[in-house]
Amino acid sequence: MIVYALSVGEGILAISPIPGGEGDYAADVQHLIEWKPAIVISLVSEVELVAAGAAGLWHDLVDAGCRWEHLPVTDFGVPDDAFEEAWPQVSKNARRALSGGGRILVHCRGGCGRSGMVALRLMIELGEAADDALTRLRAVRPCAVETDGQLIWALSAKREPAVFLRHED
Repeated sequence: MIVYALSVGEGILAISPIPGGEGDYAADVQHLIEWKPAIVISLVSEVELVAAGAAGLWHDLVDAGCRWEHLPVTDFGVPDDAFEEAWPQVSKNARRALSGGGRILVHCRGGCGRSGMVALRLMIELGEAADDALTRLRAVRPCAVETDGQLIWALSAKREPAVFLRHED
């Protein structure tokens, strides 16, 4: 499994396909654990996790000290109401980790559309200009953000100054 990473803030943001998607779940999870993400954001459904042999992903990651956030989005889709409700806190935690030098991994089935959409949104929320952020993201993963809807959702981000992230609300 390949992790497509780039520096964002003081940390590293990466996107990847689902662990086990190519048939070697154990090796993929070991690779992720060795990469040491502070947070893994899974955008796949429960059905996609089971199909990839990754039904225990949350358990394996939490046991290794990673925080796991499950925010399923339909393939080629955009966030639903449940995602939107959870996003502000997940985003805040991810931005804090990136601002503090941590690593964030976002994955979907193929590591392109859904994961690219969320990665782009985080980049913009951390203050990057949208065009520059998309160019940088696609330099490491050309298929990042696959649909107009995904791009629209990512571009609806509000930029948050990094200083804001260092204070408790």
